[in-house]
Amino acid sequence: MFAGRSFCLAGACARAGDRPLEAIAKGGRHLAITKERKRELVAQYSDLLSKTDGFIVTEYRGLTVAMVNDLRNRLRDSNGTYTVTKNTLFSIALEQSGWPVPENLLLGPTAVVFGNGNLPAAAKAVQAFIKDNPDQLKVKGGVLAGSVFSAKDVEAIANLPTLDEIHAQLIGLITQPAASLVGLLNSATSQLVNVLHAYVQENSGEGEAAA
Repeated sequence: MFAGRSFCLAGACARAGDRPLEAIAKGGRHLAITKERKRELVAQYSDLLSKTDGFIVTEYRGLTVAMVNDLRNRLRDSNGTYTVTKNTLFSIALEQSGWPVPENLLLGPTAVVFGNGNLPAAAKAVQAFIKDNPDQLKVKGGVLAGSVFSAKDVEAIANLPTLDEIHAQLIGLITQPAASLVGLLNSATSQLVNVLHAYVQENSGEGEAAA
């Protein structure tokens, strides 16, 4: 996608390839952003939020433009997107759209994975990318069903069945007894409940420690 072309971020352009994405972003940060451009970015983030069931917050420090291209290609198969965001403007979009604002995650160079209706599939793609590119992409956490999750929780979300996997299993069970279908649905639900339970326990422990 970027081969032989210029890659632009916030007005700063660089040849695609092995140049770190962070270096391009830093170049862009030296350029003033007009109020109109800020409004455009907030509107863009709000539009992305309106189409997703959840998102994963990452730190892109260490990624090259070529790596970002690879990650986006992987996410495309699950209808996911990867967008470099400006923390303050993304926080405004979250607040205006009624999403929780994970201020502790929106620090430093940030890019967001939007699940677009299939966050478990997007999380799987991210984990596969990290496996192939260790120490290049850091997952800071995520938001799903109105709750903020840790990086560890995002790994658990990646283990949930995707919509395609659930559909395939449902098709295979059409001719099976009703009890089999109930068992499948209960299994998928229990996995999500376990993730939520772990999140509650973790935050409960932090609250007790703070007390």
